[in-house]
This record gives sequence, C-alpha cells and structure tokens, in this order.
Amino acid sequence: MGTIWGYGGLGHMSRARAPTPLFLLAPFAATEDRVMRPTWQGKAGRSPLQALYESDQVKQSSLQAVHQQRRELLSNVCNRYTRKRRLLRPDDLRHLVVDDTHGLLYCYVPKVACTNWKRVMMVLTGQGKYQDPLEIPANEAHVSSNLRTLSEYSVPEINHRLRSYLKFIFVREPFERLVSAYRNKFTRSYNTAFHKRYGTKIIRRHRQEPSDKALERGDDVRFEEFVYYLLDPRTQREEPFNEHWERVHSLCHPCIVHYDVVGKYETLVEDANYILQLVGADTAVKFPSSSKTTRTTDDMTAQFFQDISPFYQRRLFNLYKMDYLLFNYSIPSYLRIR
Repeated sequence: MGTIWGYGGLGHMSRARAPTPLFLLAPFAATEDRVMRPTWQGKAGRSPLQALYESDQVKQSSLQAVHQQRRELLSNVCNRYTRKRRLLRPDDLRHLVVDDTHGLLYCYVPKVACTNWKRVMMVLTGQGKYQDPLEIPANEAHVSSNLRTLSEYSVPEINHRLRSYLKFIFVREPFERLVSAYRNKFTRSYNTAFHKRYGTKIIRRHRQEPSDKALERGDDVRFEEFVYYLLDPRTQREEPFNEHWERVHSLCHPCIVHYDVVGKYETLVEDANYILQLVGADTAVKFPSSSKTTRTTDDMTAQFFQDISPFYQRRLFNLYKMDYLLFNYSIPSYLRIR
C-alpha cells in the first residue's frame, strides 16, 4: 500500500485553490491525476470546500467567524502540542465517512449525534433511495455497508479526497460525552453485549468481592469502576479503547487531517445547517431535531463526578486533556482538581 498524506486547512489560501499538504510524506502519485472528480451537486457547481473558503474572502457572518476561530485554535493547539507528525494508516480512516456526490468527509464520533449524521449522509449519498433522515431506523444507520469510509479507497483516491473534499467533525464536552457513553452502555438493560464484553471484565478487576451474578452478567458497573477501568494501565495495553469512550483526537486525528468545519454538540442544529447550506442541500435535507428528554447534561455529569476523588478526577482529566485543548472546552467547574 502506498503512502497517505496528512492535510492542513485552507484558511491561509487564495480563492478556490486546492489545499496544499501541511507536510509532504511521499512524492505525488501520478495516478492521482487520473482519479475521477465527482460532479458537484452544490450551488453554482461549486464543491462545499470551494463554497466554504470562497465565502471567507468576503465579509464574514458571525457564524463564519466562529468557524474560522475554531479552525485557527485547532491549528494552534496542534502546532503547540504535536512535535512529531506521523503517517496516516488505513485504520486511522475507518471513521471518515465519504460522500462522493457532494464532496464531503465526515468523521463520526459516537455520542455526538453520529446516528443522525449517518442518517443524513445516507440521504445525501443514497441517489434518492432515502428522503427523510428520520425515516431511517437507528440500527440501519449503523450498518457498515450503508456508508463507505475512506479506508475502503486506494491510496491515490484517499489523497484526492483528503485534498479536495470538505472535511467536518462534530465534538462534545469530553466528560459529558463520557458520562453519556457510560449511561448508554452500562445502565441500559438491552446492552447485554457491552455488559458481557466490558462489564464482566471491569467488575472482575475493579470490585472487591463481586457476586457470582455480577461476574456473570456484568450489568451493574458503577461509574467509579468505569473510571478505574479507563485509568488502569492494563486496559490500553490489551486493546484500544472502545470508540464510545475513545478520545476524539485518537478517532479522527485532527492534527494530521485538519478539519474545515468543527461542529459542536452544544450548537448542533446551527452547525449542522451551516454544513448543509455549504452542500447546497439545505432545502432538500433537514438535520433531525432531537426530542430526547434523557440527554446527558452538564448538571447530570457533575452528579456522576461527585463520588470520584480529586486524585482520580485529575488523572481522568489528563487522559482527555487533548480533547479539551483542541476543541476549546474549559475545565469543568465541578472538578476538584485546582
């Protein structure tokens, strides 16, 4: 397999010019010239990438200014904390969903509205098969064959898409996302696969005198036990974190693949509509509005951390610190680590 480049953002570039690599990892592949360019479906035949950066050349709206600030902060943090850049590997690209029709790359992050974004991507890539994202069952949105990821393409095709497509990601306050993952995977009775796969191991290692029933079923993991599991050196030595609690910077590699739009869960609808507007699909496709009343909130997250000692709070914060820095989240006020 050939070499995959790492690509930077375009904020410093002139109008409608293709992105230049942030750092060159291999000679340009001649075959890349022959990769077919899609027929853009956006406004005036422009790709979303062109629409984004051409709009930056004129007077910015407040929303455009916010997204430029997010890009610049991400770039600055990467430059400050990333000393040695590495090559992208195929495994690094498994979370990047491809829309060849519109020229989009979406890195999905579990517990950050990724089900609804996958539904939207199925509508965008479905050639009319799907009309309304909410008509797509949640379990169907997660069937891997329904969406292509960048890891499925050849190296020249990967390099072309990294250079020419609009790359976007959605992020969330790290500990709120972590508590949301815990609640979904360990407190819901239907998640028996997670209870067996992770719960039994967590209870065996981090509970004193567990009952035989708990060891067999793994369905009553306490949040503090989940924290001990995350901080246990054996955990990551044995296998990578599950994607539901893996750090965003480890899932989407924002210091290698620089994202053009960083959406936030806290401004989900506004940011989602911004991307759909760049696509030119704002009148045809609507991002689903959430009606859930069980959503994990900041106050709820604070309650889960009440029984975690300051020592473990600090260790856990250090584990997720890069996500806090990269995406401009403040240290939670409920933490006792100052």
